[in-house]
Amino acid sequence: MIAQTEKASFHKKIILTSVYSIVVLLLLLAPLYLSDFRLSLLAKFLAFAIVAIGLDLIWGYSGILSLGHGVFFGLGAYCMGMFLKLEATGGKLPDFMSWSGLSEVPWFWKPFAHAWFAFPAGILLPMALAFVLGFFTFRNRIRGVYFTILTQALVIIMTTLFIGQQQYTGGTNGITGFQTIFGFALRDSSTKIALYLVTVAALIAVFIACKRLVGSRSGRVLRAVRDAENRARFIGYNPSRYQLFVFCLSAGIAGLAGMLFVLHVGIISPTTMGIVPSIEIVLWVALGGRGTLIGAVIGAVAVNAAKSGLSETYPDSWLFFLGALFVIVVVFLPKGLVGLGQDLALKIKRRLGKDDNSSTYPVLRERDSSL
Repeated sequence: MIAQTEKASFHKKIILTSVYSIVVLLLLLAPLYLSDFRLSLLAKFLAFAIVAIGLDLIWGYSGILSLGHGVFFGLGAYCMGMFLKLEATGGKLPDFMSWSGLSEVPWFWKPFAHAWFAFPAGILLPMALAFVLGFFTFRNRIRGVYFTILTQALVIIMTTLFIGQQQYTGGTNGITGFQTIFGFALRDSSTKIALYLVTVAALIAVFIACKRLVGSRSGRVLRAVRDAENRARFIGYNPSRYQLFVFCLSAGIAGLAGMLFVLHVGIISPTTMGIVPSIEIVLWVALGGRGTLIGAVIGAVAVNAAKSGLSETYPDSWLFFLGALFVIVVVFLPKGLVGLGQDLALKIKRRLGKDDNSSTYPVLRERDSSL
């Protein structure tokens, strides 16, 4: 029986590895069969998939629902946007600052003219903000809906701040007018392909790193804290440390996704870090399958692809179709799309086991033979 279980597990790993390899191959070959517009659209979806993985890491494996990941996503995007804007102006005063009455580049903008500062800042600033918020909340054992409300309050505060400081952030219009990155024109096909491949590589790296994390000892502790926090505390673990670590890591992943997002979209505004985008990230994870990582990727790509396709086909009523899709999945597929696939695979396996008299119920057959 143990040998059969190990054999089934081995076959499962082989199948999953083959599927992942095929998907990665299709993504890498996408520039050969997609137009520049479709390629940029797919790249944007993959950036969304990265932030969805970050949220699934904290929600699916730690049981902490954050409605503030749009802020971390937006901070990373602004860091990249500031770098691109200063490169476009040659380090001189951006246009929206001159319109607001400024005469020189603010001191906190100047370091973002350098990639060695802007790129790490896009990851470290969201992590620093997450650390400050998480340190005081997890330390005081603020959990559940109270933590969710705090993250939503963070969204309101940051959005209001960025809109109000128009002379520094561009206000509601945000930052745009990007031309080049490291001297390469962003509109060139070769640059778009290179940035797309960078996004694919980032998605693969984040997925593999998170997969190893949840499969490690720390990942098992996170699931233990999620399922029985008090019990994990009583056996010697400090849940606050693990929750703070994964919250900061999730924020850094969101910041990375925001940086990649700006490269493909060409604009960043406070609406990107608003309440609606934060809720949409949660929907992607829920629809794909919480606590699976691959479900976050599937949910992000599928929902945004459906949104794009429906808006093109039904420009006047696409929101109704999208809303109906959300309702159907939430009501009838509580485990998400990945859960649906797992249930179907289990039913097929049981059906085949009954038909070919295989080891679907090995323990029963052993007992029958002993009689």
